[in-house]
Amino acid sequence: MFDNNQPVGYYFFELLTNHRDMPRPANPEIRHRLLIDGGRVIHTAGFNGAGVQDIVAAADVPKGSFYSYFESKEAFAAAVLEAYWDSVEQRHGKVMYDARIAPLARIEKLFELLVVDHAAQKFRPGCLVGNLSLELSNTSSEVRKVLERILARWQGMITACLDEAKMRQELPADSDSEQLASIIIEAWEGAVMRSKVECSGDACRRFQQVTLKRLLI
Repeated sequence: MFDNNQPVGYYFFELLTNHRDMPRPANPEIRHRLLIDGGRVIHTAGFNGAGVQDIVAAADVPKGSFYSYFESKEAFAAAVLEAYWDSVEQRHGKVMYDARIAPLARIEKLFELLVVDHAAQKFRPGCLVGNLSLELSNTSSEVRKVLERILARWQGMITACLDEAKMRQELPADSDSEQLASIIIEAWEGAVMRSKVECSGDACRRFQQVTLKRLLI
């Protein structure tokens, strides 16, 4: 309610003050830059090797902006993981649902595409899922939950193809699709880790040419 005894302009000044105290609306472009450019720092340097200053410098945003979008560095790492896996699914996930390709060939094609991704970076950064599993799964429940969701989504895609292969009698009917899908992912992550150590694609190619083919018999 207005008070006629207050001086002219009092309520206008009060409105400006209240407006100034209100949080600024989120800028999706800044958040995107933090996730992509800042996320690249996490991917290459690791969670513990990348400071908030490194992240905001890569994204070219003020340091204070970081905590406007993420409550903590762990929350940022969790969001980066989600963005990383969303990108993998957007670029390569569709091959797993392509009915023109036999189901086992779809699985082989997915890992072929992933090898191309790693080769483009000379096998140096490794897989962000594997990297942060080793670095944070024992210390951050927030990141571990995201990792669990990603692995479940990945396993689900492969399991669906394996189930279809069983229906087509391309795999034994008594094959455990979920267990086999888990083994495939675990073998792949081991190969990527060794490729990262050696800065070479040899381990990934062995996975493609030997391990995966033997698992899909």
